[in-house]
Amino acid sequence: MKYEGEFAAMKLIIFLAVSIVVLLFTPKFSKAQWIQTSLMNADVRAVAVSGTNIFAGGSSIFLSTDSGTSWTAMDTGLVIPYLVSSFAVSGASTSSPILFAGAQNGVYRSTNSGGNWTAVNTGLIDTNVHALGVRGPNLFVAAGGGVFRSTNNGISWTAAGLEAVNAFAGIGAYLFAGGDSVFLSLNDGMSWTPASTVPTRLSRNVVFAFAVKDTNSSSPMLFVGTGDGVFLSTNYGANWTPASNGLTSTPLTLATSGTNLFAGTAGGGVFLSTNNGSSWTAVNAGLKISAWDYAFAVSGKDLYVGTGGTGVWKRPLSELTSSGVSASEKPVTFKLERNYPNPFNPSTIISFILAERGMVQLDVFDMLGRKIQVLEHSVMDVGLHRVQFDAGNLASGIYTAQLISNNARRELKMILSR
Repeated sequence: MKYEGEFAAMKLIIFLAVSIVVLLFTPKFSKAQWIQTSLMNADVRAVAVSGTNIFAGGSSIFLSTDSGTSWTAMDTGLVIPYLVSSFAVSGASTSSPILFAGAQNGVYRSTNSGGNWTAVNTGLIDTNVHALGVRGPNLFVAAGGGVFRSTNNGISWTAAGLEAVNAFAGIGAYLFAGGDSVFLSLNDGMSWTPASTVPTRLSRNVVFAFAVKDTNSSSPMLFVGTGDGVFLSTNYGANWTPASNGLTSTPLTLATSGTNLFAGTAGGGVFLSTNNGSSWTAVNAGLKISAWDYAFAVSGKDLYVGTGGTGVWKRPLSELTSSGVSASEKPVTFKLERNYPNPFNPSTIISFILAERGMVQLDVFDMLGRKIQVLEHSVMDVGLHRVQFDAGNLASGIYTAQLISNNARRELKMILSR
């Protein structure tokens, strides 16, 4: 009986030891979150999908054929380390797609999935490429010398007007280009006109990105990401409405998938809207949000984002729905950001973030503590808001902006320098 007791005690010890080992070494998947792929610590400015291939562009071009598990440098023919900042795929639905890459030293073309690259810059005035776009048989490039068009897969280029363009988008016969405003062409870039009735806020801000949705409907949606948030047009750019409620950082890239609209931002992470920009929610669990998010791509059931300095991340689209957003990802910050510019003359923009809807009081005081201007006194929704402070005929000096909402107070100092 003594040995039986010792044997039972020994079995209990072994069981406990094994249990501890299992607990220590079993991976923990406690909640849905972004996963960093093996392309880490890279400055990724562009991401593209061609079939099952995922391409990432930065200091070189990288290819993954296994959903980001591994990456291979595909730089044969590239003159590096010039930064690759854009991709375009021509004939994406064919058996022989052509991949184009835009870099600081021109346009490159590959006909074998990135195995080899050939420079195609004949006709370009400046080879510092900002954006690429494909529209049927036409390929467009925005470079330092303006917009150029190629009808022969980049073999030669002809000038197509405009300057300082950062993005292209197309809906039916409508071709859009975004730079210091939104421009429209109805003849494949032969001529351009400003989009009608562009809001003042949109016309004075740089356009970073486009996204299109419901292109087969009678009212397709065109979204534009700017330095002043997201705007939406449902009539081919004729009219625009703000669509940034809850978006707390500048959108650098946009993407759509089904009913979902995504925004990658400058240091604020990734945001999701399921109602066409009426409201946004941060979806950043696991993501290093201090990095800038430059590019999106959808491959299979996953969303990929290319970031500045932290490489490529991915997350299942099934998690990125209103039901999949955890409470920890909801906006919780009440913040008065630094005004820009500062010092300023004569006006500056004051930005602030609301964590909940409520009455907002934004005032400006002089150095003696006297209230000199009421900038805002209204009920405002959750999200990022911007208000202009025009100093007019005020004297040079230090002024204080005071923000009050829902019993919370924030202040900042602003320098007016004549």
